[in-house]
Amino acid sequence: MKPQLLEPATPTRPVILDVNGLIAEHGTNRVVNGVSFQIEEGEFVTLLGPSGCGKTTTLRCVAGLHRATGGSISIDNRLVADERTHVRPEHRSLNMVFQSYALWPHMTVSQNIAYGLKAQKVNKAEIGPRVEEVLDLVGLGGYGKRSASQLSGGQQQRVVLARGLATRPRLLLLDEPLSNLDSELRGRMRTEIHTLQRGLGLTTLYVTHDRTEALALSDRVIVLREGVVQQVGPPGTLYDAPVNRFVAEALGPVNVLRAVVTEAGASAAAQLTGVEGAPTIPIAAGVHDVVAGAEIEVLLRPEALTLAPAGLPGTDEFPATVKIVEFLGNRTEVTCTAGGSDFKIDLDGRAAGIEPGDMVNVSLRKERAASAPSWQPVG
Repeated sequence: MKPQLLEPATPTRPVILDVNGLIAEHGTNRVVNGVSFQIEEGEFVTLLGPSGCGKTTTLRCVAGLHRATGGSISIDNRLVADERTHVRPEHRSLNMVFQSYALWPHMTVSQNIAYGLKAQKVNKAEIGPRVEEVLDLVGLGGYGKRSASQLSGGQQQRVVLARGLATRPRLLLLDEPLSNLDSELRGRMRTEIHTLQRGLGLTTLYVTHDRTEALALSDRVIVLREGVVQQVGPPGTLYDAPVNRFVAEALGPVNVLRAVVTEAGASAAAQLTGVEGAPTIPIAAGVHDVVAGAEIEVLLRPEALTLAPAGLPGTDEFPATVKIVEFLGNRTEVTCTAGGSDFKIDLDGRAAGIEPGDMVNVSLRKERAASAPSWQPVG
């Protein structure tokens, strides 16, 4: 599988982490296949993808917990891993927050946090103030003497973050740190991580399969598939202009509709197939080669579509039948069908008067016209 569109490397700040052509294996299985990216000072970068895509193995290679088979890893312009080099984790100027809390239940909160400082041989007189400093940062001032086993899940996660911050790493690694929390607590902790990272200017590499976390936290997102980078860029760019269906679905819900290219070049356009009276719509140019007559899959976000009661369709509308209406609080998700294909439309607030079985006219939202739909060749 070839890598897709990658963001050009144009660092504007010092590069803290440089991963170049990384290859990693589990036995005979190659799980990371030529991954390359850089992280600048103070940047928050997320590795996003499903289980088995290689994101955690990439993180563990950076941490020094998994040995790279090929490529190289440098931290602060210092080579820490390649085919012949493997610097131990404790000598890489980084800290890692694991998916499991890994707190010692027989120790107090302060003792758990101080453990890493003692391992670094920090002056004893400095350890106490540093522990208090990070406890205040994560909102646990006064909790130092409590047993770690007496804390709630959210409090334990804050202690883990405090332990990672106490050593003042040049690079902070987080491996799905919120996966053990319920949805409400995940949201609160996500905000706290965001606030801490921005406030302290931490250079951070974050691993998750949760697209909400990737969209909310990241300066840039790296989407991985089967050990290969698919696309790198700011969350908004990947959401609005994914290079393929895999990236589109990794960042959020997407409708996939068949079409035929009617016009190539800068004003590329396509007509939906199998849909009565389907309009010709603009499509993004530049991601793939546009050839008139080619069959493609158009990728449309649910919020890029809108609907109106059935009438005589206009030139930019097509008829569809409402299948399901789901009220979700701040929006209503309407599932429609046309030409044998089901697709979803997001409407703001309540969709009063729309019921299953209704005939409607569907069109692209006018305010989305500047962002032409992405697409990929069929197959």
